Amino acid sequence: MNINLQKLEFNKILDILQSYCLTNMGKDMAYSLLPKNTRQEVAQLLAETDEAINLIYRNSTPAFSNIEPIDITLKNLENGATLSCKSILNLCLIFKLSHNLKEYFNKDFLNTEDYPILSNLFNNLYSNKSIIDVVNASILDEHTISDSASSVLSDIRRKQRKLEQDIRSKLNSMLHSKYVQESIITVRNNRFVIPVKEEYRSSVKGFVHDISNAGSTVFIEPIAVFEMNNELNKLKMEEELEIETVLQKLSSLFIPYSEQLSLDIEIIGNLDYIFAKAKYAKNINGIIPKINENKELNFINAKHPLIDTNKVVPISVNLGHDFSTLLITGPNTGGKTVTLKTIGLLSCMACSGLAIPCENGSSIYVFDNIFADIGDDQSISDSLSTFSSHIVNIVEIIKNATSNSLILVDELGSGTDPIEGANLAISILDYFKQKTCLTIATTHYQELKQYALVTEGFENASVEFDVKTMTPTYRLLVGIPGKSNAFEISKNLGLDMSIIENAKNMMSFEQTSFEELLKNIYDNKSKIEKEKEEIELKLKNIDTLEKSLISDKNELKEKEQEIIIKAKNKARDILLEAKEDANEIIKELNNIHNSSKDANNLRNQLNSKIKNVSNSENSEFETKASNPSLNPKEINKNMEVFVKSLGKNGTIISNISKSNEVQVQVGFMKLNVSISDLEKVHSDKSAKIETSKNTSGYTSISKSRTAKSEINVIGLTVEDAIFVVDKFLDDSALAKLKTVRIVHGKGTRKITRWNS
Repeated sequence: MNINLQKLEFNKILDILQSYCLTNMGKDMAYSLLPKNTRQEVAQLLAETDEAINLIYRNSTPAFSNIEPIDITLKNLENGATLSCKSILNLCLIFKLSHNLKEYFNKDFLNTEDYPILSNLFNNLYSNKSIIDVVNASILDEHTISDSASSVLSDIRRKQRKLEQDIRSKLNSMLHSKYVQESIITVRNNRFVIPVKEEYRSSVKGFVHDISNAGSTVFIEPIAVFEMNNELNKLKMEEELEIETVLQKLSSLFIPYSEQLSLDIEIIGNLDYIFAKAKYAKNINGIIPKINENKELNFINAKHPLIDTNKVVPISVNLGHDFSTLLITGPNTGGKTVTLKTIGLLSCMACSGLAIPCENGSSIYVFDNIFADIGDDQSISDSLSTFSSHIVNIVEIIKNATSNSLILVDELGSGTDPIEGANLAISILDYFKQKTCLTIATTHYQELKQYALVTEGFENASVEFDVKTMTPTYRLLVGIPGKSNAFEISKNLGLDMSIIENAKNMMSFEQTSFEELLKNIYDNKSKIEKEKEEIELKLKNIDTLEKSLISDKNELKEKEQEIIIKAKNKARDILLEAKEDANEIIKELNNIHNSSKDANNLRNQLNSKIKNVSNSENSEFETKASNPSLNPKEINKNMEVFVKSLGKNGTIISNISKSNEVQVQVGFMKLNVSISDLEKVHSDKSAKIETSKNTSGYTSISKSRTAKSEINVIGLTVEDAIFVVDKFLDDSALAKLKTVRIVHGKGTRKITRWNS
């Protein structure tokens, strides 16, 4: 592996990736994974990982099994050799996996257009179900052929079992003799024998096949089963020959498909590797970063993948947009090196097609190379000091770096005289900047902090350190140069204050002022960062509340609409009930001829019903604005008025009673009506009430004193038609019409109940 990748611990990522692979080929692909340096290659690798992640979340994880190498097996097939049960099962496993993987991909009617890369791989898999079925029926395991493999084999084994049973039956009859050492039947040299005591060996006629170690037992094949054993061995030889025939036939099944088998095992290994990337992405809660062309690195809340998720502190950095060189300072063990490794490792992972543990919106640039000078490579044997080892690495980086390289340098300029080291470090960083490389370096030198403050393209950053608890927070603060905090740390560790004060006095005024400036900047920045976090949290809460309010508002609108609909439906039910009661009263009125008293009672009932309906309607929903009510002083006999509860015009035929009622003639009916239920008759109101709709052809009875026997509702909605027809039928009943005619179109047959 490239030495730079080793320093970034990329090999540990590959070890983890390997653990998710189930096939040897998949493991090999994972172990040989390297970052790519072209946008097209990286985009392809990231796309296939993304497709696999989406498939896992939709269809779960596909099942893979390890497959033994088949190169030698296929070569044996080409040479006409007969394969073993194990080899045949291994080839069959490839077809089985291919079949299962194709079924997995086609599950739930997947839109293959959403998975162009994986679709091509899955569709190129070849499976032969008939061969799978034949092999499954013929081979039980790596060492056993099934009886059903052939009729000949089945017959041979049936004869074997019968013969073995006969032999055992014959020998069992001899086991109760005094000559037998133990009442057991055993096998020696593929022949059934019985254990005979040494002193009785001459008493048992047969062939000796074995003697126990102690010499006390002789294993004899009795002459009575000699021929039967011969026949059994003959059957076993026939069995072996038939098994060879079966294996030859099974082997020949795979000969035409050697190319497909080779392609299948390659695709299966590739899919295993791709889904291993997806499983790893799921484990680290990784995302697929975007690829930008602006030579920028934008990591949002990036986490080092090798640090415990419960302990790792996320960092955010945007390199290449406002600055190309980032200088990280701060105390030792504060997290500077971890920051370098996080940025470098995630860049390598992304360029290798792996998901990275960041938040959505993060983006990468495809570098041609990533150089890392991290750690101390001093060597006693090569007489290299810490400084020398760093310079050797820097020289190598300078030789090979291009404008599209990412350079990571830890403790730049360290290990030599501070003044010389600081100036050399500035010069090296300035060289990388002129070459337009993206560079991140860590240092303790104050001169580098000052240089970064005043130089375009440079930016300071620091790792946060809690002096009170003497522990780093590992937070990266971009825009703030860090402090070494040497005095504070020494104080907390118990160093004598006089020594510390003496050290402070030895610092120049400029050094002291700069340190105080750094402290003020650090304190103010920390305060601003905390306030920013609080503001962001409040903004999130406001956004959540806003969404909740919108949701509640929509819900209220829905409920309001539901209430209105229910109110209208209830009002309609009340009206229909009242109309039914009114129709009954009208029928009774029509049947009354002699009893004016009964007629008046029924009229009063009708008036009561009308008043109740009017009150109910007013309580359920708002009515539209009406014409002004009548002034009692304006009322006189023969005055034409509008009766609101009936929706009809009528004529006043009496004076106002004490109960503020007048008698009104509506058609042939005389009704007592409250003054509040009357309105002045206007021409537009009259026209509206009398005609209802111009297309209906319906004329009110109150105006003509007669009713037409026909109404036309063609073109009306169901709701309008029901209302018009309802009024038409009421008026027809009041006019004592025996038959009426309703003209309508075909429609939806929703109002056929009104036909007569």
